[in-house]
Amino acid sequence: MSPAKSSVRRWILGLLVVALFLAGTATLGALAPRFLSSETTAKHLTHAIARGTLAVTVTENGAVESSNNKEIKCLVKGGSTVLWVIETGTLVQPGDELVRLDQSQIEDKILQQKIVYENALASKIAAESDVAVAETSITEYLEGTFQEEKSGVEKEIFEAEQGVRKAELSLDSALRLTAKGVVKDLQLEGERFALESARKDLELKKTRLVSLEKYNKVKSLQELESKLRAAKAKLASVEASLELERTRLDREKMQLSNCVIRADTAGMVIFPSMAAWKETPDITEGAVVREQQTLLMIPDISQMQVKVGIHESKVDRLRVGMKARVQLQDLTLEGEVSEIAEVTRPAGWWTGNLVKYDTKIKLEPHPGLKPGMSAIVDIVLAEHKDALTIPVAAVVEGTDGTFCWVKVGTETQKRVLRLGDTNDQFNVVLDGLQEGDEVILNPLAFVEEAQRIAIEPKTKSEPEQPSASTSGS
Repeated sequence: MSPAKSSVRRWILGLLVVALFLAGTATLGALAPRFLSSETTAKHLTHAIARGTLAVTVTENGAVESSNNKEIKCLVKGGSTVLWVIETGTLVQPGDELVRLDQSQIEDKILQQKIVYENALASKIAAESDVAVAETSITEYLEGTFQEEKSGVEKEIFEAEQGVRKAELSLDSALRLTAKGVVKDLQLEGERFALESARKDLELKKTRLVSLEKYNKVKSLQELESKLRAAKAKLASVEASLELERTRLDREKMQLSNCVIRADTAGMVIFPSMAAWKETPDITEGAVVREQQTLLMIPDISQMQVKVGIHESKVDRLRVGMKARVQLQDLTLEGEVSEIAEVTRPAGWWTGNLVKYDTKIKLEPHPGLKPGMSAIVDIVLAEHKDALTIPVAAVVEGTDGTFCWVKVGTETQKRVLRLGDTNDQFNVVLDGLQEGDEVILNPLAFVEEAQRIAIEPKTKSEPEQPSASTSGS
């Protein structure tokens, strides 16, 4: 036989041996429970039922933060771009620079606004001049033009009165001469006409004086005063416009000062909490920030708290004032629930679609507490004293109720249980067991009856027991 054929035969025989070994092992595994059931049953673990204190707690991870944070916000209208930002965790003093924003656009707006403001200022100066001219025109008319016109009319009246007296004297002279036959009737008639004409002229001059004082003066004053009011209204409008432009200019200058943000209190600077789905904070050099966006925070270290998310299945059991234990690395602190959110936090793929409610745990002042420290929080939901308890591993739920198996001598006995609250390790026993009973742990592995109950199909719908509905997470 050739060496090659001999090698192939040895390889085939090796495979057959391995196959027979595996088949034998599977057969022994299938038959082992029957042959070893008595020995295994004798070796199962038990637990003695006893009374004690059962604390029902909920444990969540959280982070330390301050309940009173000094927020540093962007006050630049319309937002800006971050040119420089201080590193998180830096200790600062009042006056230290925290953030520097881009101010180039604001400087351009300031120059444009200065031009608008100067134009408004020129309009105000012109309007003030118009008001002064209108006021002077009224004074000029009352003390100058009107008096001049009045004096002119009065002079004309005086001259007309002189003309009337002359005409009267001339008529008297003509009457005497007519009586002597020196002046004829036609000449006398002429003297009478001249007197009548002089009187008419005097009456006209007096009428002009009355019209000047009673009508022309009032009309001219009304025209001048209307011009004054119009000038004052225009001045008020220009002043309002100037004030508006001044306010805009001051606002732009304030925007310029807001581009450099400084600390007004001492403390440690931290970045605001970023969204759970983000890998980098919102505040970085080159980032565009919006108006009123929180850029930094300076927390008050004397008022610290831990914020955790409590699952919706347990939040109904939370109450403000409940005690909590907070584990911070090598430090354990006592706290209490101070606030429970009414609205759930947003759920998404980044949270595993878990619905949780933000809950805040108030901490007493303690040296070494810093914002951002990770914490494990245990909140005590309930505490049952002097209660019978049974391990969760000893309980089997079936279609007809909840059961456990008690060791009685060398045999096991099924017991129907009525359970109360649970902390996921132990259940409170309300009925079905007595102190000192030894229950079998993990009965599904050792008790055939427990296996049958566990796999029995549910044939009818039964309401859950009240105790079971309030237990567990």
